[in-house]
Amino acid sequence: MLDRTMTFSIGKEKEQEMKQILTAVYDALREKGYNPINQIVGYLLSEDPTYITTHNNARSLIRKIDRDELLRAIVQSYLND
Repeated sequence: MLDRTMTFSIGKEKEQEMKQILTAVYDALREKGYNPINQIVGYLLSEDPTYITTHNNARSLIRKIDRDELLRAIVQSYLND
């Protein structure tokens, strides 16, 4: 049995698309008076789309993002890697 670590990678284009979607979702949540950070974190932890408003199609947009890819990009950004 091999004890290999799997690697995970996404391209720059995918990261840019995720950023655009996340920004649009953030703006829609803010426009509706929600705390965007809390709502997005709630969605990421639970995968419950009701954390995201339907305003400006935000709920549909966030579902286009693969949660694992987004979490990887967030951790990478936080650690400046």
